[in-house]
Order: sequence, then structure tokens, then C-alpha cells
Amino acid sequence: MSSIDLLEIAAAILALLIAIIGHEIMHGWVAYKYGDHTAKSQGRLSINPLIHIDPFGSILVPLMTYFIPMLLGASSGFLFGWAKPVPINTHTVIRNGGYNAAMQVSLAGIAYNIFLATLSSVILLSLAQPSEADTIAYLFGYLLIMKLLLINVVLAVFNLLPIPGFDGAHFITYMSLKYKIRAVAEFFVKAEPYGMIVIIIILVTPLKIPLVIWPIQSVLHFLLN
Repeated sequence: MSSIDLLEIAAAILALLIAIIGHEIMHGWVAYKYGDHTAKSQGRLSINPLIHIDPFGSILVPLMTYFIPMLLGASSGFLFGWAKPVPINTHTVIRNGGYNAAMQVSLAGIAYNIFLATLSSVILLSLAQPSEADTIAYLFGYLLIMKLLLINVVLAVFNLLPIPGFDGAHFITYMSLKYKIRAVAEFFVKAEPYGMIVIIIILVTPLKIPLVIWPIQSVLHFLLN
């Protein structure tokens, strides 16, 4: 493994931590604005990565999605994962801000990822392509911005999908409750334990092409052009 490969892996890991930890903090921060102090009282609005890391979502899943494709012959995989969910007292949020507030909490992490992806694309377009004359610091910075762009787009796309237990499904649940379409809300609540199965099915079948890969490519094309 070359030094460039090690730099790329380090940049990818750091970008993933920035993306998933910020994603969760934003959920807690918006909930806090609506009077829910649960996350703050448990210290979960901190940027300390140790209190946010989930052994499965922050370590095992990223390793699988990044390295297994490489073992199967691909040049590299893509990093996908999640941090430990920030605790939210939804009843407090709804009591103080209604279902609109709950929907805002649901979309807060996605908004963070979209903002970070957009900012990364602006920075990336302003940077010169690295050359052999550049320092390691510049190369690492360039790789970090690239990974921030890609990973935040991946997270935004995944979380916008109506997968039970993920942000998109939470948004639809609260919107359904707002408009009194209880059958839809009850479906997503009952299906929540099966969200991980849905994720695995998407990742290991051709479904990932229209549901994930094409949207990611479209967003990247838009941001970089």
C-alpha cells in the first residue's frame, strides 16, 4: 500500500467522522431549539467523536463498504456509515413546535450534509489539481475535500430514501401524522426494526444503481458543474 493510499484512507476516515457526527449533532441541536434538552443533558451535542461512534455503523459498515469491493477487484468502494443516534424526545419537540418541528429535526442532518457537500464542491473547484511538487499537507487537504464532498452526498441521498428508521422515513411519518394519514405513519413505525435489512438488500442487489448510484452521480454532476 503506497503512501498516497494511506493518505486517501486517512482523509476518508476523517471526512466520514465529520459527516456522520455533524449529522447527528444537528438533529440534537434543532431539537434543543424546540425545548428538548435530552441530547444536551447527555453530552451528545459535543464534537468529541468517542461519544458518537457506533461500533457497527461507524466502524464495521464503513470497513465493509470500502474494503470489500477492493477485495473483489474494484479500485475502491465507497464509505457509508452512521454515528450513534442522538437521543430526541419527540413529544417535547411536537409539544413546542408541532409536527413541523419534528420534520425539521428529521431533516436537520440531511441539511448539514447537503451544506457540507456544497461547501466542499465550491472549495474543490477553487483548488488546483495536486502535482508532485505539492506538499503532503496540500495533497491531504485536497483528498479530504474530495472525500467530504462524496461522503456527504452519499449520506444525504441515503437518508432521503424512505427507509424505515432513517431520516426520510421519519420525515414522512411526521408529515403523515400532520395530515392525519395515520396508516402511513403506522406502517413506518412498525417497519422500523427492519430498516437495516432494507439497507443490506439495497447495497447487495442491483437496486443500489437506481436508488443510490444514479442519484449520487446526478448530485455530484450538479455540484461540480
